[in-house]
Amino acid sequence: MHTVIMAGGKGTRIAQVRADIPKPMMPVLGKPILEHQLEVLKRQGYKEITLVTGHLGEQIRQYFGTGETYGVSIQYIEEEQPLGTAGALFYLKDQIKEDFLLLNGDIIFDIDIDRMLAYHKQKGGIATILTHPNSHPYDSGLVICDRNGRVTKWLTKEEERTYCRNSVNAGVHILSPEVFSYFAEPKKVDLDREILKKLIPAGQLYAYASPEYIKDMGTPERYAQVEQDMKNGKVRMKNLHEKQKAVFLDRDGTLNVHKGFITRAEQIELCEGVTEAVKIINDSGYLAIIVSNQPVIARGEADFAEVDRMMDKIETLLGEGGAYIDDRFYCPHHPNGGFAGERAEYKIKCSCRKPEPGLLLQAAEKYHIDLEKSYMIGDSYRDVGAGKNAGCTSFLLDDQEGNDYDYKDLLACVKDIFGGK
Repeated sequence: MHTVIMAGGKGTRIAQVRADIPKPMMPVLGKPILEHQLEVLKRQGYKEITLVTGHLGEQIRQYFGTGETYGVSIQYIEEEQPLGTAGALFYLKDQIKEDFLLLNGDIIFDIDIDRMLAYHKQKGGIATILTHPNSHPYDSGLVICDRNGRVTKWLTKEEERTYCRNSVNAGVHILSPEVFSYFAEPKKVDLDREILKKLIPAGQLYAYASPEYIKDMGTPERYAQVEQDMKNGKVRMKNLHEKQKAVFLDRDGTLNVHKGFITRAEQIELCEGVTEAVKIINDSGYLAIIVSNQPVIARGEADFAEVDRMMDKIETLLGEGGAYIDDRFYCPHHPNGGFAGERAEYKIKCSCRKPEPGLLLQAAEKYHIDLEKSYMIGDSYRDVGAGKNAGCTSFLLDDQEGNDYDYKDLLACVKDIFGGK
């Protein structure tokens, strides 16, 4: 599959670190960002590269040449006038006849590209964008999807939002050649606003949600964080080709205050210290994954949309404090009957209702998780049982005096797991 890298940005904000080089040439541990990208692509067999250059682009051409030194083949498109984030694709419409990978040239990433490509082909849309949670969703655009991964809305950071999943466009795209029909002439084009968003009404834009490492160099602070993450191996470790480790988190009584059966998002209130605890998990490189019994669906007291709103509120509250959840899984079943409005199709004995391990097994399959090196944390013996049944190390939270428990709250537990960080 051909790879196109948009390497023409000026990097206005990061210029306070280095203003004399184009943004994709910013050094990270002594190598330009672009060189790190080429290493990831080559390692996975993606060696046909087109670099779109602009500002100070001659530095990029002089450094990489034909790409032979780096084990890849590079061709160039040089913008005489800035063509935005996508205008230069016009020059490739007669050359690329199959799906292709499009990357922002200012990101450090390490993802399993084959996984994303398989997802793109399965969905059959014109475009697939990689989305992920980040530590600053409040100043990022958020991508809203249906349960099939089809994008239904794309909120800019200026638009009003209430409870939203922390799902941010990461700058990694797979596009089908049909996208070239949107390029009639070589002119300045904004990829997000003028191309991708136009695919939403037709149902032709999909999101591939991934917890893998992707970070831009938009600010000096993020630049410093990337260098640290490269040093400690976190970038490579997060590639889903590698075995992952996770902290599985119960919801009610662990993340949010227990109030009996919660039926509305407005009832959600985070427990004290939860944001700090989840941030410690994020910094550790472990995945933070919610696994929750939600019998209110089977009981007829809330539908899937409302339970998703509850989860969205948790993600929104965590995001305000710089923390995020990588994914969430919940069981809608409840085996007992006798409730007004109950839904018979969910009144079953299942393999996903804790203490059964089904939710954890689903997550492990999706994200290549090593369950023996992972943790389950919850406030009931059902949670502990699910963790043990899945092969995880499990911890019980219980702040009631006189009860048998491991830790009084999530923060105390996480600090102990990760060495008091």
